[in-house]
Order: sequence, then C-alpha cells, then structure tokens
Amino acid sequence: MDVLNQQAPLFVWPIQLCLGATLTTYVLSLVTGNVSQVDRVWTFLPMLYTAYYALLPLWPRTPQMFLLPYTPETVHESFVDTFSPRALLMLALVVTWMFRLSYNTLRRGLFRLNEEDYRWQVLRENIPPWLFQVINLTFVAVIQNIILMLLGVPAKIAVTQPHTSLGVSDYVLAVLVSDVKRSGKLNPSEWYGARIAWTKRDAERGFATKGLWAWSRHPNFFCEQSFWVIVNLIPLVCADGPWSQEWPTSFSSLAPLAPGLVLCTLFFSSTMFTESISLSKYPVAYKAYQQRVDMFIPLCTLVWGAILSAQGKRQAVDEIVYGQEAKKVE
Repeated sequence: MDVLNQQAPLFVWPIQLCLGATLTTYVLSLVTGNVSQVDRVWTFLPMLYTAYYALLPLWPRTPQMFLLPYTPETVHESFVDTFSPRALLMLALVVTWMFRLSYNTLRRGLFRLNEEDYRWQVLRENIPPWLFQVINLTFVAVIQNIILMLLGVPAKIAVTQPHTSLGVSDYVLAVLVSDVKRSGKLNPSEWYGARIAWTKRDAERGFATKGLWAWSRHPNFFCEQSFWVIVNLIPLVCADGPWSQEWPTSFSSLAPLAPGLVLCTLFFSSTMFTESISLSKYPVAYKAYQQRVDMFIPLCTLVWGAILSAQGKRQAVDEIVYGQEAKKVE
C-alpha cells in the first residue's frame, strides 16, 4: 500500500492533461461536426505522457501555469533525484515512432481540419444520430484519450524502478521495436516512398495486395500494436523488473501489459469494422483476401496458405487476391 501511495501522485498531471484533451476534442467535434479530432492528437499525446515521466527531474514541484507539467511534492524523492536511463530510452523510441506516425498522418491528409476518417461517415449513416453522439462522447473522446494516457504507463513503471544502467534486454527490445517498414500507394507520384509498380489489375481490385499487404491485411496496425507491446516489455524484463527472476504466474504480474493489450483490443475492434466496409464493397475479392492473408501477423499468412493448399483452393484464391503476381508469394 505504501508503494501505491508513493506512486499515485505520478498520475496527477497526466490525468489533468487527459481531461483537458478529452474536453477539447469532444467540444471541437461538436462545433465542427467532425469526430476525427482525437486522430489528430494521436500522433503526439503518447509522446507527451512518456516525456512527462522520462523527464520527471526537470519539472517544478508545484503547479505553475495551467496544464504545464509539474511533479507533486508528495512524489517519492527516489523517482525524481536522477533520470531513469530506461525511461529515456523509451522516450527516444516513442519520439521516433511519433515522427513516423505524424508523417504518415500528414500524407493521408488527416491533419487538415476538414478531413474526417471515412469510417465515421459510414457509421453515422447506419445508426440513429443520438447513438452516434453517445459513441462520440464515450468511445471517441473519453475512451481513446484514456488509452493515449495509458501508453505513458510503461515509462512510469521504469521511473519507479531503480535507475540502473541499461542491460542486454533493453538493447534487444529497442532493436526489435525499430520500425523499418515501407508503404505504397496506387499513385506513386503522390508520395516519395511509393515504390510498388501497381498494375491495372491492382486498380480494378480496389485494394492493395502487394508488398506488405501481401503478408498482412493491415501492416500499419500490426506495427503500431507491436511497437507498444514491446515498449511495455522494456521495464518488465529488465534486471530490476518484475519478470527478471521468474516468468509471470499471476494476473497482477501481467497487469503492466494492460496498456498494450487495451490498444490491441481497440485496433482489433476498429479493424473488424473497417473490414466489414471493405467486404461490402468487394464481397468476392476481399473474402478471398481474408482467407489468404492474415489480419495482422505476417507469419500466419504462411499458415493460411498451407491450409488452402491442403484444401486444394490456393491456386483459385491466389488468382483472385494476387492476380498475375500469384507466383511471388509463397
């Protein structure tokens, strides 16, 4: 109980920021009629929460101006007397990831105030207006902002551990979390990174099945989830972490993974809705795509291919999904 009492003040400023972000995004969604406001802050709020914990010794011990970070005087001195090397490593990784995510959001146009994720319009057209507003308040504004705040918890865990030097596990996980993926678009002139040679058959299909999309139906979502799960692991498997002595055997020892797992739940439910839209547009082709390529995990695509081969369906499915490129995917 003493440990919990010492750590509780660490949530004071993050909760204040979360409340401010929730109120701001919700009000803006009402004023503009556009509910993609949280999408625009998704790219940098996790960085702010992580930076708060990683840079804890820098903040004043009393509130200064509204929403400026500070460290409550009741925070235990051991948390703020020195910087945590592990928390600083996590901050560097998160900052790098947020720049990549911001660039991806920028090229998709979601930073334009009049842009809204197409899925919200589909949902708006299929449910009563009052229910849409309930979802806007509860899921879009409140729940998503809480999830963004929770993504800073791994750094909080690192700060409350002894501030020892980085070990082998830290470097291994840091390498694993590095993002080296590429993306493609049907119009290569729109983005410098679009290197895939798209064909007329690809355009007629209506959705991408080449490159990363030949192995994962949602490679961006897979990378996003993998990133945060691995970041969750950094303070848990280090020499001073709760998993350093033995493999976790109780629910409480798994609890620090909650932020990453909650994020995965959000992405899974969101992706199910996205795919229902795609399936309605391309009932035959997208169903074949779902049979052939895993929703997230590239290695599972090999399994689905083997199952289709055993059923004698692979050649037909590959022709629908990959067309003339079928032979390039094993």
